[in-house]
Amino acid sequence: MKHITSRDNAFYKGLLKLTGNARQRRKAGQTLLDGAHLVAAYHACGGKPLHLLHTGAALQNEEVAELLRLFPDVPQTLLDDALFAELSELKTVSGLLALVALPEADFAPERSGFCLLLEDIQDPGNLGSMLRSAAAAGCDAVFLSSGCADAWSPKVLRAAMGGHFVLNIVEDADLLMVAAHFGGSVFAASLAGKVTLFECDLRGRVGFAIGNEGAGLTAELQAVCQPFIIPMPGQVESLNAASAAAICVFEAVRQRN
Repeated sequence: MKHITSRDNAFYKGLLKLTGNARQRRKAGQTLLDGAHLVAAYHACGGKPLHLLHTGAALQNEEVAELLRLFPDVPQTLLDDALFAELSELKTVSGLLALVALPEADFAPERSGFCLLLEDIQDPGNLGSMLRSAAAAGCDAVFLSSGCADAWSPKVLRAAMGGHFVLNIVEDADLLMVAAHFGGSVFAASLAGKVTLFECDLRGRVGFAIGNEGAGLTAELQAVCQPFIIPMPGQVESLNAASAAAICVFEAVRQRN
């Protein structure tokens, strides 16, 4: 087992770049999974890491030790605690990181039956929550415009809690083209909507377009969607984008069941 004690180690420098740079993640085609939960979820979906990194203390954790035993032929590196802490943003550190390859993002919209179209979602927590809801509701794909946060950043991965591994995630998507080729109905919340979400027929091929946290959907994308409103009898003006997405996909689940 390799042991890294210096921040000047070339391999370690490459890992540091992956944690904070979306361009570097795309160039390398790799990202880091932070924590035992994500690594376990990745394994459950058939994933095999390229490399496993851990602290000495993590080897005393039975959950981590069991995960390491699942990948006997994957290279492992022991990191000093201070070096590991620079790679992990978790407050409660499990002491385990996995270097993984990014999946190919070539999923065509016409192959989808239930999806999200996300336009300029910039908050990593919101984006991760949407991916988690989409995965939990049984969506098969999520299409992200170029203005969205990086789907494979550490913060988005943590917020999605493994949702990445059961979804086809297509970044830098032309959402107008996605809507045109989807072949089903694309719905979007709009003040111009005449019906509520709960009156829409969501039992067939359905997509939901969710817009930027502040600006909402662009007029161009809104124009190709079927508008609806989410009834809000309380004393608030609007819903958080991630909350709205969850309500939408689970209303579709309710109708389908």
